Amino acid sequence: MKVLLIDDHTLFRTGIGALLQGHDIQIAAAVGTGEVGIQLASELEPDIVLLDLRMPEMDGIEVLTSLKEREPNLPVVMLTTSEDEQDLLAALQKGAQGYLLKDMEPEELVSSLERALRGEVVVAPSLTPLLARVAQGEILKTHQRDDLQSLLTPREYEILPHLAEGQSNKVIGRELNISDGTVKLHVKSILKKLGVHSRVEAAVIAVERGITKQNRESHG
Repeated sequence: MKVLLIDDHTLFRTGIGALLQGHDIQIAAAVGTGEVGIQLASELEPDIVLLDLRMPEMDGIEVLTSLKEREPNLPVVMLTTSEDEQDLLAALQKGAQGYLLKDMEPEELVSSLERALRGEVVVAPSLTPLLARVAQGEILKTHQRDDLQSLLTPREYEILPHLAEGQSNKVIGRELNISDGTVKLHVKSILKKLGVHSRVEAAVIAVERGITKQNRESHG
């Protein structure tokens, strides 16, 4: 995996670069401004971009917007200290493949980047409560829990709480004793029926409607 790192803090760039290289991840470049990062994204053809949110001159959302216009298929993951719901929402709306926090454990960060590269939308687990608040007024306001149960097949409805936990297809498959390929097909169907484009949006709906593993276990 070849990563382009864009962050205005020199010490953080150095530290995160060393951390990622320690996990066999190649740093294509580590730069301090959005303008340089946008230029290098075209020249270096990285597999994924790790982007800071708060930067002078050109902030992370502006950089994200420009990157997605130029390289629509290039995954961009925000790495920030901000737990503000408006920042999270703005990043997801502009096409970020993920929104992670700088205090994450190294192994969790690496795992999230690998999942993002596979096409999953990754969000720091600690931000799940924020997702519920973001959902209110933003995504699928009209659906109630009963609506979803009638909209989805029993298996799809069973998978939905696992999406709310941010679990990968492999983990869901293991817990439900089905193949991850089968899970992938079900997830694709869930997204289509809910009228959303990402696992994160589906997770938001599940959390907001109380369709979580914890609730299902307490009612089951």
